[in-house]
Amino acid sequence: MRKLIVFALVFLVLGCLGSSTPTETSNVVKVTDMLGRTVEVPKEVHRIVAAGPGCLRLIVYLNASDMVVGVEDFEKRFNFGRPYILAHPELRNLPTIGPGGPGKLPNLEEIMKLKPDVIFMTYVDKKTADEIQEKTGIPVVVLSYGELATFSDEELFKSLELAGKILGKEERAKEVINFIKSIQKDLEERTKDVTPKTVYVGGIGYKGAHGIESTEADYPPFKAVHAENVASVLGKGHKFIDKEKLLEWQPEYLFIDEGGLKLILEDYKKNPGFYKSLKAVQEGHVYGLLPYNFYATNIGTAMADAYFIGKVLYPEKFRDVDPAKKADEIYEFLVGKPVYSILAKQFGGFGKVDLENGSVTYSLPVNP
Repeated sequence: MRKLIVFALVFLVLGCLGSSTPTETSNVVKVTDMLGRTVEVPKEVHRIVAAGPGCLRLIVYLNASDMVVGVEDFEKRFNFGRPYILAHPELRNLPTIGPGGPGKLPNLEEIMKLKPDVIFMTYVDKKTADEIQEKTGIPVVVLSYGELATFSDEELFKSLELAGKILGKEERAKEVINFIKSIQKDLEERTKDVTPKTVYVGGIGYKGAHGIESTEADYPPFKAVHAENVASVLGKGHKFIDKEKLLEWQPEYLFIDEGGLKLILEDYKKNPGFYKSLKAVQEGHVYGLLPYNFYATNIGTAMADAYFIGKVLYPEKFRDVDPAKKADEIYEFLVGKPVYSILAKQFGGFGKVDLENGSVTYSLPVNP
């Protein structure tokens, strides 16, 4: 009898211990997005959509384009200026999730039909993200590009890490971040002891194309190679200047964002005297750059521009660099394909701008 009682007690104890061990594990994990929102996402994510300026680009950087089940009409209509779409034209064949474009929200009904596991978004506020999540029943994770005052943008890096964690692409996220940091380090090492040249960039896109008066006061590619931006006295961010300021500043080198090149060439025909009064034009120091502000920042193009600017200003420091080849090296790593030649065909590419004849010629200073 005593043995039976002992056996029963042991059985009860073991039974109690067994019941304290969970038989099921949770299928979701909690993450904190770039707005500080706590979001529950599936442990395993296979189907996603990316809405908002530049959101799809970050997904492509993470080698996760095969998880995308729908894209914005904006990505379908405009097949230029954005390396991630040029490298992955198959994305343009996916179902639509809404119009896309700055300030335009996705079509929630279309998204729900596609049944994504997660909706990634950029450039929305907390209220909007919460409302979309509530209406669709699908987790909404907000990513961010930060300010991109330099290539070392912690908010961008955190976004890549966050998306990488959700998509099972943690290692790729680390690779992308380290790659961007290595570019910044290389540019810094090459130019840390240069005597800065004075420069100006015109034709910067800002909610559309603009002429020579459209510039960036803290243009990241200039900062990356220690060039002295004459427009930096204006503060930060995009600026429109009075063209006469250029006659006052007289930068040694004039760079033109080729997104605005057509307008600048038209302006030259109307007022050639103004341009011929600029020291940079007189000395043939006018160069074209690929536009990188296209549906948020094309990080790869901004870095490629920096190498070209460095080659123009300080050829001895960039003796081993062919800017076109370097651009393709960057594109191949970030988006999977070398697309410089396509961009050069669309915009003009790296080279000297002949304002008189309206052409861009791939021409660089001869190395000392």
